Amino acid sequence: MSQTENLSQRWENYSPSKTLWFWSLMGAAIVTMLVGFTVGGWTTGGSAAVMAEKAARDARAQLAASICVEKFVTTAGADKLTALKEASQWQRDNFVEEGGWTQLIGIEKAVPGAADLCATELVALDSLPVRTVAPAVSTTTDG
Repeated sequence: MSQTENLSQRWENYSPSKTLWFWSLMGAAIVTMLVGFTVGGWTTGGSAAVMAEKAARDARAQLAASICVEKFVTTAGADKLTALKEASQWQRDNFVEEGGWTQLIGIEKAVPGAADLCATELVALDSLPVRTVAPAVSTTTDG
């Protein structure tokens, strides 16, 4: 390589070795994987299965908590809501479980996390909503 060659001529004359090509490709692959798994959002099959299981467990707990709130609102009075709010944060889930509001028909064991979510949603209520019963609609027609 002579000193009189400009940059474009040196670029045209450059011939990398096979070792340099190999390590360049290996480096590019490693950098691609690092970027993909850290900020690219890639996941392994195992971590995807764990995330799916956690999402399913959380969805079951949220559904059971919603049913629990509905059962509490329809069966318990304002005195029960006051007692729940007066209970310590650590005793609220036990209060809800002992009241039977987390028990779902056809399911023997309580859904994990449902009592805590139910208690949290109930404590957030200012008062129990007023339930009104709609009049029965007649299905017969006058004719």
